[in-house]
Formats: sequence, C-alpha cells, structure tokens
Amino acid sequence: MKANEWVFVVDDDRAARESLEYLLTSVGYRVCTFTSANEFLQSYDDRLGCVILDVRMPGMSGLQLQLELQKRHSPLASIVVTGHGDVPMAVSAMRHGAVDFLQKPFNDQVLLERTEEALARARGLYRAEVARSGVDASFNKLTCREREVAWLIYAGMPNKRIATELSLSCKTVEVHRANVMAKMSAQSVVDLVQKLGVLVTPKPS
Repeated sequence: MKANEWVFVVDDDRAARESLEYLLTSVGYRVCTFTSANEFLQSYDDRLGCVILDVRMPGMSGLQLQLELQKRHSPLASIVVTGHGDVPMAVSAMRHGAVDFLQKPFNDQVLLERTEEALARARGLYRAEVARSGVDASFNKLTCREREVAWLIYAGMPNKRIATELSLSCKTVEVHRANVMAKMSAQSVVDLVQKLGVLVTPKPS
C-alpha cells in the first residue's frame, strides 16, 4: 500500500462499512467510506486506489456505479460484495472489470488479498492512462500530413512506399518522418510504433 492510495468503501449498511473500515485500517490501508453511490461520485476526486462496492443500495446500485466508473475511464479497480448475489450478477461484475465478486459474509483474509490485487490493477490502469495522455499530447502536435506519415510508418511501410501512397517525393517523406520522430519524442521506429500502439489499444476498464 502506497501513501497516495485509498480504499473506498461504498455500502449503505453502517455495520458493514464500519467492519470493513476497521479491518482495512488495521493492516495499514487508508480508507474512506460512503453510504451511497451518488455520495461517492460527488466526493471522488480521481485519487488512486480501489473501491469496494455493495450491490444493493438505495438509488444507484453497486453494479451501476461500476458501469459509471467504467464510462468515465476511472483508474479505480473494483471489488463487488453482496449478501444476495447470483450467477448473472457475478458474471456482469466480472465482465465489467471487477477483481472479484464476494458473497457476504466473506473471509477477511480473502478480502485483504483481493484488495491488494485491486490496488495493483489500479496502479497499472493509472500508468496506462498517464502513458496514453502523454502520447495523445504529442500526437496532437503533428500536422495532418505528419499524422498520415506516422500511421503509414506504424503500418510498416518504408519511405518509398509512403511517398507513392501519399504522392510525395521521398525527400518530403523524410522531412515529415523526422518531424514525426521529434514531436513524438521517439528514439527509434520501434519506439514510435509502441507509442502509436497506445492510441489504438482500447482504454482499460
């Protein structure tokens, strides 16, 4: 657990919230609890961490909150808990990125293990989003023509073929290629391809 990471607990049951908070803080996690999905959404400020969601709550359910976080491309990883679960509910939670779907009462050690897994996943999601944002910013510096050249390089085309494809001279393609490499801060073609690959990879959910 890192100093800037949080475990958010969203459950309308006071006893469940307090029990989870006690368990998690007893082993060093920073915990913040909420009584509803709406309260959480109004308070959450993009802090890194994971969220433990109860399924059945007044207003927005835990599964609906999970979908909302997914739509927002939140870096939070989720653990879904419930006292009234079924197979379709579990399948839905896992399909939309939950680390696990736990039935109440759950084993404390299992919950702690899943929390650490969720935080590890959240770190990966955060790093991926930071990388994507950086590549986006660099890519936006390219002119329309430079973007065309960049994608043809990504497709594996040599300069001569790019020149033919775009009806340009090889010299002009070389200039555009150099500009692309500089603006994308790419040290090699392999580096450029990896960075462009970030843009075509679906955002993590």
